[in-house]
Amino acid sequence: MNKLSNIKNTLLLGPGPSTVSPNVYNALSTNTIGHLDPRFIDIMDEIKKMLKVVFKTENDFCVPVSGTGSAAMESCFVNMIEPNDRVLIIQNGYFGLRMENMSQRLGADISLLKFDWGEPVDVDEVEEHLKDNVYDIIAIVHAETSTGVQNSVQQISRFIPDNTIFIVDAVTSLGTIDIQVDNWNIDAIYSCSQKGLSCPPGASPISFSEKALNKMKQRQKMVPNWYLDMTEIIKYWDGSQRVYHHTAPINMMYALYQSLYDVLEEGIDNVIQRHYNSHLLLENGLSELGLELLVKKDARLPSLNAVKIPEGLNDLDVRNKLLNEYHIEIGGGLGPFAGKVWRIGLMGHSARDENINKLLDAFRASL
Repeated sequence: MNKLSNIKNTLLLGPGPSTVSPNVYNALSTNTIGHLDPRFIDIMDEIKKMLKVVFKTENDFCVPVSGTGSAAMESCFVNMIEPNDRVLIIQNGYFGLRMENMSQRLGADISLLKFDWGEPVDVDEVEEHLKDNVYDIIAIVHAETSTGVQNSVQQISRFIPDNTIFIVDAVTSLGTIDIQVDNWNIDAIYSCSQKGLSCPPGASPISFSEKALNKMKQRQKMVPNWYLDMTEIIKYWDGSQRVYHHTAPINMMYALYQSLYDVLEEGIDNVIQRHYNSHLLLENGLSELGLELLVKKDARLPSLNAVKIPEGLNDLDVRNKLLNEYHIEIGGGLGPFAGKVWRIGLMGHSARDENINKLLDAFRASL
């Protein structure tokens, strides 16, 4: 028997991927053409234009990396960091740890400004730290998927010196909460396709400012990753004569094109408001069930809600019941919160009232 025939529709309400929209499924089935076909080049150019809108930037360099959000993350770090660059990582969750890991591999001179998991970064502490310390690069996670914390990139951006590269992880924030790349002076930002954009994983947006492009072009050594070397990939994504670098995932780019088209048709600010409204509906429903969110109200991430597991309930038993009996997937905790929280994602096409009500009904029947 073909194993694919056993895969039934599942409502994806975990930390990612999110539920793929019908429009995106249709786009995925579009006829495959060549990666240098003029029709595909036209689609690539439209993707770049639409990414500028959702990132709220005038950056010319807005492209999707052929890979998951982790590939987009690594593309920012490998292109920006050279050995001995002074790098500050502002860290309050799992994905801040990954930033540290990547920077170590690149030979950076790393400093860490650590905050407790489940708590937002203290903006005042960042400001004080930067008064006495100078860095080539500062990196932060906007929406910490491991805990459901939203960090104030907007406020922190005010303290970033003009000659410092500011890297922001927007994997869970793009298309779910406000991002203003230009107004917040972000130099390198990365995201993914499988969360706020309702696509399968595989085409992950990034954007570089002119300052970031200049740093990349003035490197003393080659980018230490051929596949993610943006000095080469830019020749495929820009210019009148495109230069082959790798075979782009054609149908995934169709999917990304369609998802961006749908976001802009709904309106990016309307999409963000829909996510916030979905979060409030879930928050109220959980409260009625006696369930408590981990993160304090003013730092909660609408698109990722960490729910404290009541004493006496087994994390995996509940999640398995939701998956096997109700065809709903939610996530478990990471790091110090493993077995202590559920992570409920409201991202992209998943962030709709009917989906939240279905989850709340399943919780009522299961807890």
